[in-house]
Amino acid sequence: IVMPAEDGRLVDPHFADFLAGLTRTLAARDIDIVMTASPRETSIATYRRFASTGKVDGFVISFPKRNDPRIEDLLDLAFPFVVHGQCGATRPYSYYDIDNEGAFARATELLCQLGHQRIGVLNGEPDAMFTVQRRSGIARARRSFGLPEDPALTVEGPMTEEAGFREMSRMLSLPLPPTAILCSSMILALGAQRAIREAGLGIGRDVSVISHDDGLSSLKTENFSVPLTVTRAPIRQAGTRIAGMLTDLIDGRGVQTHTAPVDLIVRGSTAPPPK
Repeated sequence: IVMPAEDGRLVDPHFADFLAGLTRTLAARDIDIVMTASPRETSIATYRRFASTGKVDGFVISFPKRNDPRIEDLLDLAFPFVVHGQCGATRPYSYYDIDNEGAFARATELLCQLGHQRIGVLNGEPDAMFTVQRRSGIARARRSFGLPEDPALTVEGPMTEEAGFREMSRMLSLPLPPTAILCSSMILALGAQRAIREAGLGIGRDVSVISHDDGLSSLKTENFSVPLTVTRAPIRQAGTRIAGMLTDLIDGRGVQTHTAPVDLIVRGSTAPPPK
């Protein structure tokens, strides 16, 4: 696994749970994981170096971008790899993904069915593939209900608690603030909820909140002060499945792809908008 040197991924609870699933499955087959860090601009050279020296038997590609040069380069090398997510590559490659587009379409539809028309969005980095997929799902649901997109209520950027708080605070200060917010991660949702409370508003009562829930072992959305409505797909299961796919590739089996379904779990954080 080649980590971006610029990011704090190693302390990200999502990556920690993913790694737990990956390492446990590989350890059962006496396979070790090698991790290193590389600046984004030299990461392809790092992959080539590891592949050419025989230090590893395969790669797990994390955090794929929409146009990700790592994928085409590894395909040219004919070296085993599995992508956690998808990208825009035109040639077949192995990946494990979740139904990001469908999940966020259904979450948006739920809010529209409840009567919300001003729906804010806190999404990930613009070039991340899951961001693109979730953006597409939200747009699809908006169109089906005849709701235009409001750029002032859509933010794509770092998925941190501080970003969630800052952008939610900004949205709540608008002349027409959102009555609901969709968050691409629980970390963003924590910040958004803090902003809602500091504005003197109630979660569910005044502002509905839906978040994606990766099933983190350290953060249970059902235990929030107002249990959170979520789209749920445990990220630890992704690590387990990818480990199996990678060992299959190393053993000579062909390309495998899998898109896991995402559950929509409705709890107390969603309700009709205030009248």
